Amino acid sequence: MPVLTRLIPSPVVVDINGGALADLAGLLADQRISTSGKLAVAVSAGSGVKLRERLAPELPGADWYLVEGGTIDAAVTLADSMRGKRYDAVVGLGGGKIIDVAKYAAARVGLPMVAVATNLSHDGICSPVSTLDNDNGRGSYGVPTPIALVIDLDVIREAPARYVRAGIGDAVSNISAIADWELSHRETGEPIDGLAAAMARSAGESVLRHPGGIGDDAFLVTLSEGLVLSGIAMSISGDTRPSSGACHEISHAFDLLYPQRAAAHGEQVGIGAAFAMYLRGAREESGLIAETLRRHGLPVLPGEIGFTEPEFVEAVRYAPQTRPGRYTILEHLDLSATDIRDAYADYAKTISS
Repeated sequence: MPVLTRLIPSPVVVDINGGALADLAGLLADQRISTSGKLAVAVSAGSGVKLRERLAPELPGADWYLVEGGTIDAAVTLADSMRGKRYDAVVGLGGGKIIDVAKYAAARVGLPMVAVATNLSHDGICSPVSTLDNDNGRGSYGVPTPIALVIDLDVIREAPARYVRAGIGDAVSNISAIADWELSHRETGEPIDGLAAAMARSAGESVLRHPGGIGDDAFLVTLSEGLVLSGIAMSISGDTRPSSGACHEISHAFDLLYPQRAAAHGEQVGIGAAFAMYLRGAREESGLIAETLRRHGLPVLPGEIGFTEPEFVEAVRYAPQTRPGRYTILEHLDLSATDIRDAYADYAKTISS
C-alpha cells in the first residue's frame, strides 16, 4: 500500500506579532517546551543584552550566556557550558549569528531550540542549517529545525533597517534558486521536491509582489512568514536547494574572496539573484527583482556594496567552486571571465535604463 502522507519537520509554534515577547514564558509552558522554566538563553552583545534586562524577571529560572560572534568555536563553547545542567530547552535571542550558534549548540547537547529573532536579515531563523565561521572560512552544518519561533514586530522595528532589507534580498532570491533547481532537473535529472519548491517559491513571490515597505506591519508579517516558509522548505527537502542557487554561490564567493569587505548576506544574494535571472534569459523577472530591491533600498549593482566590476566578475567566475556538485545557471553556461564581463555590462545597462 503506498504511503499517503509524510511528516514535515516544522516548529511546534510560530508566533509573529507585536508584543510577542511579553508572554515568552507562558508560550513555552503552554506548548510543554519548558514547564519548569529551566532554560539556557544565548544572547548577543547587542540586541540580546538589551532584551535580557527586559526578559530576565519573566524568566527567573534561566541561565544567560553571552555569545561573541557566529563561529563554530563559539557554538562548541556554548554547548560545553550547558552540559549537565538539565535545561528544558535552549533559547537563541538575537540576530542570525546568535540563532545559528544556538541551533548548533542545542543539537550537540540534544536539547530543543527556540529561536527568538530580533531582526529579519535572512531565512536561517527557521532553517535546519547553522552557518558558522570556521578556520577555512564559513561552513553550513545540519541541525534540527527550531521547535518554536518567536518574532516580536515591536522588536523588529527597533532593529537597523539594513537588517530587514537584507531579509528581503534573501527571500526574493528564492525565485532564482528554484529556477536553478528546475534547470538541474531538466539537465541532470536531479529530483525536485514539489512541496519544498512550492513553499520556497511562494515565500519569494509574496515578498516580491507585496506593495508595502519595511515600515508597515503587514509587510513585516509577510516577510517574516516568507523567511519561515523558506526554512521549512529546506527541512522538507533535506538541504538548502529550495533557497540556494547561483545567487548564493555568488554570495559565498564574495565571502571567501573578500572576507573583510563582504556585505550583508541578503544584499549579496539579492544582486546575485537579479544577475542570475538575467543570465538565464529571464529579463522580465530579473528586472522585477532589481526593481523590488531598489524600491526597498537594497543594492542592485556590486558598486553599491563596494565592489568593482572586475571583482564582481571574479566572484561570479569563482562562484561554482563554492558548492561542488550543485548545478545552477553558472555551471550550465560555464562562462569565461570575458563572457561574464560582457553579460554584466548588458545587465548593468538594462537595469539602469
